[in-house]
Amino acid sequence: MDWLIGNWQDLGTVAGKAALMYVIATLGLRGSHRRTLAQWRILDFVTAAAIGAIVGRTAIASPQSFITGAVALVSLLVVHRLASTVRLSEALRPLFDHRIRVLVQDGKLRRGQLLRCGISDDDISTHLRQQGVGERDEVKYLIYEAAGQLTLVLRDTPSTPLITSALDQSVDFQR
Repeated sequence: MDWLIGNWQDLGTVAGKAALMYVIATLGLRGSHRRTLAQWRILDFVTAAAIGAIVGRTAIASPQSFITGAVALVSLLVVHRLASTVRLSEALRPLFDHRIRVLVQDGKLRRGQLLRCGISDDDISTHLRQQGVGERDEVKYLIYEAAGQLTLVLRDTPSTPLITSALDQSVDFQR
């Protein structure tokens, strides 16, 4: 029966460590940039996975002390904050963010860009339908943003500085 319930006397310790790690993770993430939870980038995903591993290990591994887990967690949160700040530098941003890419131009799929982004024709069709687009010919540009969102620019949309800026920043694109 030990395989099912383990050592029941340790359950209080497990619950206590889990609760304390939860509090530290919550406070640490509360002090992070808002974009940590709003727009996941590579560094955010890695941080989230590592936080889960540290919190889980600290809570259930009997030889793992709370203080060891807390130090690892706080260190990770500090490094994440530093990486988030470094990411704001134009020169270092390519280390953390994907480049902008134009996936559809004047209704035509740019297959090389789709391949580089791991996006299928069906993914594009689904997104366009969700945006109320009936035919791909209605699309002037479909832009794959650095954070992974898709920006739809319809044919009748006038060019704006934001659209022009995205097109100028995009990889392998010429108007």
